[in-house]
Amino acid sequence: MSLTNTYETTTLTWLFTADSATRPTSWYIGLFTDDPGETGAGTEVSGGSYARTAVTLTVSGNTATNSGAVEFTAATGSWGTITHIGVMDASSGGTMIVHAALDASKTIASGDVFRIPAGDLDITLD
Repeated sequence: MSLTNTYETTTLTWLFTADSATRPTSWYIGLFTDDPGETGAGTEVSGGSYARTAVTLTVSGNTATNSGAVEFTAATGSWGTITHIGVMDASSGGTMIVHAALDASKTIASGDVFRIPAGDLDITLD
């Protein structure tokens, strides 16, 4: 996963200046049908009962991992083909923190549920 420009700046500000940086206190997974890129401006799924889903992360060494499964509500319409995910700092609106392409795209039709098993979401700083 890659930090967005906003959170790259936040991290550098916190590390190399005397300025404070406000960190998020909740994290949500957003699903995208294209690459949101460094600005977080991709096409997020909408409609069909879609809503971002909260995620709990634990940190070990230089990696943050989802400690529990992330499961979205069943789609009530087509969500399209999910190609990317983002970790957001709000359940709606807000700012994207990190983003990544899925290992394999997933088409979500009505009745389908998008899941990320516990331990399958890794955010690493190298």
